[in-house]
Amino acid sequence: MEHLAVIMDGNGRWAERRHLPRLMGHRAGAEALDRCMHACRAAGIRYLTVYAFSTENWRRSDEEVSGLMNLLSSYIAAKGKTLVDEGVRFRVIGRRGDLSKKLQNEIAALEEKTQGGDFTLIVALSYGGRDEIVRAALKFREKFPGAGAEDIPPRELERMFAGCMDAPDVPDPDLVIRTSGELRVSNFLLWESAYSEYYFTPTLWPDFDQAEFDKAMSSYRGRERRMGGRFK
Repeated sequence: MEHLAVIMDGNGRWAERRHLPRLMGHRAGAEALDRCMHACRAAGIRYLTVYAFSTENWRRSDEEVSGLMNLLSSYIAAKGKTLVDEGVRFRVIGRRGDLSKKLQNEIAALEEKTQGGDFTLIVALSYGGRDEIVRAALKFREKFPGAGAEDIPPRELERMFAGCMDAPDVPDPDLVIRTSGELRVSNFLLWESAYSEYYFTPTLWPDFDQAEFDKAMSSYRGRERRMGGRFK
């Protein structure tokens, strides 16, 4: 496996079950992200994409949204040197313009510092799969004016369009994990996950540990990926 994607669901419920503020659940979720990242590297996985904040999450309370943005800013400040030292490349996909200028600058600075990393952590922030496809379509129109389906072979047209996505140099995810027992994709990597395998677990994200990671990997290894091909 080269690329793992995770819908990190259940932080709020984890906190509520412990009679804690929801933000404490998000802090515990940040610790689970660190565990998952280290598990990925030990397993030889080169890319980890995590769904941190969706375009729909802006509808949450001002207190929770502000807390999440501050948590991300604190994570960048606290983990920046560690990411550089450990060879982790940090990237963000999504609508950066929705974020504060301060946070945009912090993200850009960390991306610049970590460019040489051999493991890539991609954070989907103010992200929606449909929104990414719409933005890619607009970018495609600007980049290839006048290009039409009648002039370009379908496979080549698809390749050209994929080059307009947020992270065109990153391979599609092999596996998408969703925690907390929900059985839906929630507008995450709709284009990129066309042929991804999915793994759903009832475990809340802050409780996602090495044992849960190993279960997901075991499930993935037991599958046959035909990518639309015939049964043998």
